[in-house]
Amino acid sequence: MPRTLRQLIGLALDTDTGARSERGLRRTRCLHCRAHLTSGEDGEPLGATTLEHIVPRSWFGHRAAAELTAGLTGPDDPRNLALACARCNQQKGRSHDAAGPTDPRAREIVATLLAKRLSRRP
Repeated sequence: MPRTLRQLIGLALDTDTGARSERGLRRTRCLHCRAHLTSGEDGEPLGATTLEHIVPRSWFGHRAAAELTAGLTGPDDPRNLALACARCNQQKGRSHDAAGPTDPRAREIVATLLAKRLSRRP
């Protein structure tokens, strides 16, 4: 059964050492720009909060992305999920994600973000 957006946001927050709960809200920072992000306790994204698939879902199964996806069970693996502000997530989607896994710079950016996310795991 596919997970819902709220479940995926909750999973990202549950595995982020920087996430904090206070007064019925969960708070963390954008993986990219460090802006403050908020969601409800149920995972409902508030304000500019979006779910970031660090290694884009479309890259899974591509030979050029094999090194990045090797340790992940799939696109919704908690290690591949983070929260990002809408501006950063859309910018990454239009540039690096769209360039595809064959673009060396795009792979470098995604690898850096993945390492950053892994450093925030419990």
